[in-house]
Amino acid sequence: MNEKFQPLFEEFSFKNMTVKNRIVMAPMTNFLSKPDGTVTENELNYYGRRSDGPGMVITACTYTVPNGKGFPGEFAGDRDEMIPSLKSLADTIKGKGAKAVLQIFHGGRECPPNLVPDGDVVSASDVKSSQAGERKVPRPLTGEEINEIIKSFGETTRRAIEAGYDGVEIHGANGYLLQQFFSGESNLRNDEWGGSLEKRMKFPMAVVDEVKKAAEKADRPFLVGYRFSPEEPYENGITMDDTLALLDELSKKDLDYLHVSLMEYDSKVRRGADIDRSRLEVIQERVGEKVPVIGVGSVYTAEDALNAMESGVPLVAIGRGLIIEPDWVQKVENGRENEIETELDLEAQDRLVVPDPLWNAIVNSPGWFPGVK
Repeated sequence: MNEKFQPLFEEFSFKNMTVKNRIVMAPMTNFLSKPDGTVTENELNYYGRRSDGPGMVITACTYTVPNGKGFPGEFAGDRDEMIPSLKSLADTIKGKGAKAVLQIFHGGRECPPNLVPDGDVVSASDVKSSQAGERKVPRPLTGEEINEIIKSFGETTRRAIEAGYDGVEIHGANGYLLQQFFSGESNLRNDEWGGSLEKRMKFPMAVVDEVKKAAEKADRPFLVGYRFSPEEPYENGITMDDTLALLDELSKKDLDYLHVSLMEYDSKVRRGADIDRSRLEVIQERVGEKVPVIGVGSVYTAEDALNAMESGVPLVAIGRGLIIEPDWVQKVENGRENEIETELDLEAQDRLVVPDPLWNAIVNSPGWFPGVK
């Protein structure tokens, strides 16, 4: 191994668990599950191909209630019948030597109507998403429904424990339900769940508390992380100052890590806080001494990973890079970092073990992946 990359291969210890290196496989939707939410053999092969390098693998998002399904081919954690399915994926990841973390979520207004019961799309308020694709004006959740969804996150955590996972990651990023409650753009409520910044935080914090309560019943060490998007482009959307206030509260929750969702690890603050610094630096400075931070975003080379760690974050997540190059970790570890592929080889679908649904989603999204034009 090139000595300069040794920091990527140091063990990292959470409060109650150690991972073998500093590389995390980022959660990425793959569209590979069956319509009933069970994991497929294709999905197991896809994860198996990528799980023997990183110290930790975070799965694609898993819905906790039926009306939270955000993607076709998304696997389910909403009922006990799914535990064997969930276990098959945990066993596959752990069998390759990585820690397995199940990402749990509710899509809220981002759910396509055809994927949820009766097309009943819900959110904090009746504000339609501006994202591309089929979207409808969501129905505001009632207080009783909010409490049921909070409980569902705890129940899915219990299922993750029973299925053998090493932890769960609460998905509070990318515009999904937890972020919809936190954002002033999508939460126009004037009850206990909206209005002030503090009230907009209440739903995410309640989910964290419920998940932590379930995790404490695990019969072994079990991680709980939280993923967040630091800013939104909307006029009344989340600013970096809002996020720093959220992180101050999350850092009091005894979480095992915070995971920043970024397209580029070195992207600068848009508004709020110091706009001349990277988001990762600002976040690490604010809470990094209290809770470990995972950085992510356009990490394709070993140099990229080192540069991301220079912000002070102890762990670096790789998403698209591990689809393009499943042997990323092994190549760096064996001193072959110059052989890492950084653009998608459009003739290598079988070699890369990327099944058709995911492959088609990638090649039909120009500019999303290096090499796809």
